[in-house]
Amino acid sequence: MPGVARVEPITTARALRGPFDYQRPEGVGVGSVLVVPFGRQEILGVVTAIAEASEHDLVAPRRVLEQALPEDLVTLAPWIAAEYCSTPARAFSLMLPPKGVRARTALQARALREPESRERLSDAQRALLASLPRATGHDLPALRRLEARGLVAIEPHVVRRAPVHTAVGARASVEPLPLTGAQRAVLADIEAAAPGERLLLHGVTGSGKTEVYLHAAARTLDAGRTVLVLVPEIALTPQIVARFQARFGDTVAVLHSQLTPGERYDEWLRLRRGEARICVGPRSAVFAPLAGIGLIVVDEEHDASYKHEGDPRYDARHVADRRALDHGAVLVAGSATPRAESWHALRRISLPERVDGARLPPVETIDLRGIRGSIHPRTHEALVDSRKSVVLLNRRGWSNYLSCQTCGHAWECPSCDVTLVLHRASATLACHHCGHRERVPSRCVECGSVSIARHGTGTERLETELPGPVFRLDGDAGSAAAVLAAFERADRGILLGTQMVAKGHDFPDVELGVVVDADQTLRFPDFRAEERTFALVAQLAGRAGRGPRGGRVLVQTLAPDAPSIALAGRHDAATFLAGELERRRALRYPPFSTLIRIVCASERPGAAQTAASALHARLPGALGPAPLFRLRGRERSQVVVKAEDRAAAVVAVGAAVDAIAADRANRGVSLSVDVDPQ
Repeated sequence: MPGVARVEPITTARALRGPFDYQRPEGVGVGSVLVVPFGRQEILGVVTAIAEASEHDLVAPRRVLEQALPEDLVTLAPWIAAEYCSTPARAFSLMLPPKGVRARTALQARALREPESRERLSDAQRALLASLPRATGHDLPALRRLEARGLVAIEPHVVRRAPVHTAVGARASVEPLPLTGAQRAVLADIEAAAPGERLLLHGVTGSGKTEVYLHAAARTLDAGRTVLVLVPEIALTPQIVARFQARFGDTVAVLHSQLTPGERYDEWLRLRRGEARICVGPRSAVFAPLAGIGLIVVDEEHDASYKHEGDPRYDARHVADRRALDHGAVLVAGSATPRAESWHALRRISLPERVDGARLPPVETIDLRGIRGSIHPRTHEALVDSRKSVVLLNRRGWSNYLSCQTCGHAWECPSCDVTLVLHRASATLACHHCGHRERVPSRCVECGSVSIARHGTGTERLETELPGPVFRLDGDAGSAAAVLAAFERADRGILLGTQMVAKGHDFPDVELGVVVDADQTLRFPDFRAEERTFALVAQLAGRAGRGPRGGRVLVQTLAPDAPSIALAGRHDAATFLAGELERRRALRYPPFSTLIRIVCASERPGAAQTAASALHARLPGALGPAPLFRLRGRERSQVVVKAEDRAAAVVAVGAAVDAIAADRANRGVSLSVDVDPQ
């Protein structure tokens, strides 16, 4: 047997690249996870190859761990590193189960022989024997006494730490539901797709996309393959989890960051061993250790949460594409409001109508120009008349900021160049970037004036202005599942929140949807602003009118003629996306180019801008350098590369970043690379 294991050490150092050679213990192969001596420390490492011999004097690993990565993930890690200007080690760190966790065991007793009639046993002992094999170690002393008499055997067994999910609003059916003609046609398209083919399932809200996923998953399992289902955020999409678990039971494993380490470890092992053949989860579940994947579903594919914020800044949708190609799986990306990139690149299949034949709710645009206050009188009247409503305002807190009316001083974060948001319930001013908090001032710190003005309205303040019981769902409201469950149980009420309220909730008794400030996202200096606005309005509109009483949607805006708002009101994604792609083609924006954003940050004044200038000099044609607002006490500057050749641009950026990082003049400057920034 070859005696060399080539190991990639799991380290965050960008300049340190493996693999490194170690002695190969018995049974170790590609994907094995080892604890290896590395310098003066012991760290985890992944075996990436096996070799016959090495030119180095080798040391032995300290331990071989029981979990091992499948070979396709070992191949995927360097691809991620190359695609996102990162390192294989950082990619591997995303794929491993939680560190320091092992299987949980308990003692279980089983009977060896029947007691003879002449044996003297107490009533409690006979009752304990009668309860076997259900009895476990909770009455261990009594079981030990029976074991000593040869009546029982006590042995350890693995106890699964099974996660529990709250199925808010789910109408989970154990049996498959009958499909409409449109659903049957879409399912046939999925079954006929070639291995590795990518499909865009464009289905209006309420068109039955999830039932199509369930039927496609069942047929994939029947073919002996496995299924990967990605959802945006597990806390906000509990219904799809509940429906898969109701239909397929324990063959479904759920992976997400809110599980305990033990739960996550056990679910990971079930997938790795093939005990679970369907994995449902958010972005990180794209690395599930499934073998023989036949179907990958990316639900709500437009959602920005599929982009990872840490290094490597991968896009789970792009990684899912690669896994589908590697496994010969069919990929189905579903959305009522697809991204322009998906509309352009994927073959489209369509569910143009709601599954019950009901019409999409009519949308009325309400012009806020000349209106004081957050809620138009017509909107207020509609809220009073509706039994249940969903109201979207994409700003949390009470007010956007405070200012002194005497001297003009505005309260800002001491670590970030942003104003602090007023949260009245906690009597604090908070930074939504770094988490800094301070008490609400009673007078101006500059001039001593007590004349302090509050500007803007957030969800906390709007809650006090709405008629009827309000259920607030935002980043300050605690458990999303608890808020959604309370709203579901209520006879009347208003679900108020940030964009969280527009994410896939299915409440048939919602009669009214309201977008309070529809053109807010249009003000962002971002080429995706129109697309985001369209998706936000259309998705919120989809929450209303799913029941027998129907519904309607009110969209408040200062820009009633904006194409994204007008077309979202008509539920016309095709026209919007056609115009959006035409605009992007003219301006050479994705999907007709690749953007790469490099951010330099340092606590040392001027250092970030200097590093960004040096970076710009190495990347001809790059945009910048441009200063960004200070964040967490660090000055920042960015450079943006726009290129038609993605692979060449990634290589050039990687080389430039490595050179800048290696320059001693840039000590203390961190560089982060974001390919396809969102």
